[in-house]
Amino acid sequence: MVKYFAPIAAVISATNAASDFDHNEFVILPGHTKMSHVTSPLPHTYISDDEIPDEWNWNDVDGKSCLTHQLNQHIPQYCGSCWAHASLSSLADRIKIARNCEGDDINLSIQYVLNCGLHVAGSCHGGSHTGVYQLIMDKGFIPYDTCQPYIACSSDSEEGFCRHVDTTCSAINTCRTCSTFTANGGECTALDVFPNATVAEYGKIGGDAYGEEEFDIPERVMNIKKEIHTRGPVAASIQSHSLHDFMGGEIFDDDEASRETNHVVSIVGWGVEDDVEYWICRNSWGAYWGEVGFFRVATGKNMLGIEHKVAWVTPGEFTVKNTPCSEDGHTCGGVVNGIDGKKKMTYVAQQFIDPSVYLIGKDSKTAEQ
Repeated sequence: MVKYFAPIAAVISATNAASDFDHNEFVILPGHTKMSHVTSPLPHTYISDDEIPDEWNWNDVDGKSCLTHQLNQHIPQYCGSCWAHASLSSLADRIKIARNCEGDDINLSIQYVLNCGLHVAGSCHGGSHTGVYQLIMDKGFIPYDTCQPYIACSSDSEEGFCRHVDTTCSAINTCRTCSTFTANGGECTALDVFPNATVAEYGKIGGDAYGEEEFDIPERVMNIKKEIHTRGPVAASIQSHSLHDFMGGEIFDDDEASRETNHVVSIVGWGVEDDVEYWICRNSWGAYWGEVGFFRVATGKNMLGIEHKVAWVTPGEFTVKNTPCSEDGHTCGGVVNGIDGKKKMTYVAQQFIDPSVYLIGKDSKTAEQ
């Protein structure tokens, strides 16, 4: 048994000054009271070790990427929203995997989380991956990002133009569109019908603890692999100071580096180079950083604290066919879509099926056949 100590993530007030977060973007908000919601068997309970391949990468599955687009949390101004980027890219990636890695990417609105998650999920001054998942469950949905594109602002940020824009939680800051130029009488309006996704379950590998924890490193590594391989990328807190000037081209493997986490990334797979096993991680600092936005870090050492606070999520439902609205957003659904004998377009959601439904008992069923 290897014992690692990591200070409990700071529990903060949403009204604290920005300076409190200058060096820590991973914080637990007072409203984040439910660290998990688990109803299905977890992969480590039904997947055997020998079913896990030596290497796996969701960015290259038989030459096809199952990941959504790259992101940069730091533009158009600085915002400490790594926790939202990592948690939502992991969720969006799992939606893409559920769609057989085909079709147009479904990207989720990070800005909506910044607008409405101040007391539960976080703000530009920090937050948590599991807080995002609680927020989505509490609200019942998260819009697609065409509803609310990322502007790197929250209501407590004074960076750049943030003090001049409204990012409070409201209908218009959930999903909006604008009709035309204001000089031509245009206006922006809130939409009450829009494509969205939901969360079915979420949790942290190793339980709900965020403070001091004893865990067996090889077992934890295997459980993380089973989760990633079976259901998709995960979100993990990490110590980022050592990565600020890291240029990639090599595996990060520095035993002297701190394991006190202050940042969140996603883990999309693992590999081996020169007998060194590594996690394949996606950052949210843009494609100019690291290895086109990715980096590799040695497994099995809790390097940078990466194996301590790893969160997973499963989608509930996600929109595959929408109830259309007019361009200006004033008319959505209803008889307008069924006039003149035209076929009425209606909302259709695809439901995520947890792999446990079809994987548990597969060996015994195969043997019976």
